[in-house]
Amino acid sequence: MGSSFVVRAAHAFDGEAFLPDGAQIHIEGDRIVEIRPRNAPLPEGQPVVERPGATVLPGLIDTHVHLVGGGEPDALSLDAGRSAAEREHVIRRALLAQVQAGVTTVRDLGDNRFAVLDRTVQHDEPSIVGSGPPITTADGHCAALGGGVSGRGALRAAVAERYDHGAQIVKVIVSGGAMTSGSDLLQVQFEVADVRVVVDEAHRRGLPVTAHAHPVSAVEVCLAAGVDAIEHCTCLTTNGIHTPDAVIAGLAARRVTVCPTFGRLPTLPPSPQAIEVMRRTGMTLEARFAQVGRLHTAGVPLLAGSDAGIHPAKPHGVLAHAVGELAGSGLPVQVAVAAATSAAAEACGLAGSVGRLRRGMVADLVVVDGDVERDVLALTRIRDVILRGSAVVSDAGSRAPS
Repeated sequence: MGSSFVVRAAHAFDGEAFLPDGAQIHIEGDRIVEIRPRNAPLPEGQPVVERPGATVLPGLIDTHVHLVGGGEPDALSLDAGRSAAEREHVIRRALLAQVQAGVTTVRDLGDNRFAVLDRTVQHDEPSIVGSGPPITTADGHCAALGGGVSGRGALRAAVAERYDHGAQIVKVIVSGGAMTSGSDLLQVQFEVADVRVVVDEAHRRGLPVTAHAHPVSAVEVCLAAGVDAIEHCTCLTTNGIHTPDAVIAGLAARRVTVCPTFGRLPTLPPSPQAIEVMRRTGMTLEARFAQVGRLHTAGVPLLAGSDAGIHPAKPHGVLAHAVGELAGSGLPVQVAVAAATSAAAEACGLAGSVGRLRRGMVADLVVVDGDVERDVLALTRIRDVILRGSAVVSDAGSRAPS
């Protein structure tokens, strides 16, 4: 495949809507130069990748990954004992697994001491939007990743440090989390004034802030502090999920983007930690899906992000299942797929370059076997992945030279 070619598929999703007549996508170099209906005359002299029965769409964007996690039990704790070379091996393997699953951009929200931010993305790896190590309390959730701080002066310095390393977003851990031993995910770690310091310092530098929050009390802290986005947003209590109408209204009115961190291998159970949380609180997956459906109905912007890498049921490359779970929560299929394409690109600050099939956009594309509009899990059946104009996965999943 040369530097100029056409991909033609029976079905197409342009990042916002399904196209009724499929599409042919003309690529030159690393850009999309033209989009035509599938049956329009082909440009003369161009190689054509014919994919009858398939859907072409923008490359997927996983908005919540942990590249230093290799999918092992207790992956984030395990990372603390790795050497720099071992950690780089895990990061590289994670990125390649994402590409194989049709993911061409990842948002890394769990870096260890800037190992992800400070490396150079290779030609066959997804683009990376990174936060650096999550900002947490000194002994809080994810403190092993090097982001533990104490005091508001340290919070200000932490934001500045991430900016200096080139972070495109700041992540703050507002509540405990299940995947850190000794952390209680129902407890709030930072007060409103603390989180507001992070928000003010980040916004002053042009950076958005996303916050890890599980209990409803932490979500209320996030709203009061003015964060831009919330990861998980589970709204847990000791009696299951409880999302007050006022919280939903606040999220919708302020356009706070929520990533529910759906997506896991359906053949494996949730992690032991997640099972313990469900036992302790009475939370059910059905209640979680219903809650996310309420958020969508109220107009809260939702993203597809898988929390990939944190345990065996959430390895890298499960974003398609996150999209499927969003659709199963009541989102129309095109909205669920947009949560992994155009909406995800906007949340990552990349709306002008990826996430849509548009002339002039970066040629990040995925072709999947089947009609996604009628079968959203066709996204799990990858045929081709084109990354910045080069085929890195071709047909039945085999890697192709770029």
